[in-house]
Amino acid sequence: MKWTNDRSDNVDDRRGSGGGGGGMLVGGGLGTIIIAAIVFFLGGDPSAILQNSATSPQQTEQRQLSKEELSIGQMVSMLTKENEQTWEKVFQENGIQFRPARVVLFENGTQSGCGAARSEMGPFYCPSDQTIYMDMSFFNELQQKFGAKVGQFTVAYVLGHEYGHHIQNLLGTLDKVNQLSQRGNEAQGNKISVANELQADFYAGLWAKQTDSREKFLEPGDIQEAMSAAAAVGDDNIQKRGQGYVNQESFTHGSSAQREEWFMKGYNTGDIRQGDTFSALLR
Repeated sequence: MKWTNDRSDNVDDRRGSGGGGGGMLVGGGLGTIIIAAIVFFLGGDPSAILQNSATSPQQTEQRQLSKEELSIGQMVSMLTKENEQTWEKVFQENGIQFRPARVVLFENGTQSGCGAARSEMGPFYCPSDQTIYMDMSFFNELQQKFGAKVGQFTVAYVLGHEYGHHIQNLLGTLDKVNQLSQRGNEAQGNKISVANELQADFYAGLWAKQTDSREKFLEPGDIQEAMSAAAAVGDDNIQKRGQGYVNQESFTHGSSAQREEWFMKGYNTGDIRQGDTFSALLR
């Protein structure tokens, strides 16, 4: 992935800042993989999970970020700006007002508008404060525990997916998803959740296509990295690795094949009108 010269002012890097309000899970007994299976790439409001988890303060010493960490921060700032520019253009073309999301980088734990955020939860979007929360140690787990081939564009895909949830929030999709989920049973709620997550994958692919058309930032292998990450966080792959078997009825984010399919549909079409996963999946 070629870096551009664009940087966003909407990135809050809290790494190395010390106490930051983080906390360790107390009494839950859930391992990292199980937590990840529940809240990986959470699309709706995660406050129910975050606020219901008991936490104890965990103080850490302030430290200087390494050169590699500073470089990662610059990359996230660049990718955030490219999301802002691409989505502002898409919204303008469709006569919609765009508001950028904020991105918070943290380590161990921090506070979010949805409650206490912890690194083991994976990246998530909080609608309450319109902010994406990312602990970069997630990408080590993505490779080591879920089998993804991790590179710079893996970060781009994950951020693009979470930014896709912000787009859903701006368009009112998340509100409709929450309303529909409350009306139906668990099985119907899972299907709605899958459609919601696959649409965020579609938006990530759309972003990659439109940004490359403007910046020519993609290099050979970048899309393959996104596909590897999409496959790694498919419900079937997570369930196989976490519990040894697959229960399709409990899917909340889509299979590996579905996640790859909808990312590629967004990338191949570059057309926001082609991303109606709800009509496609809730027939």
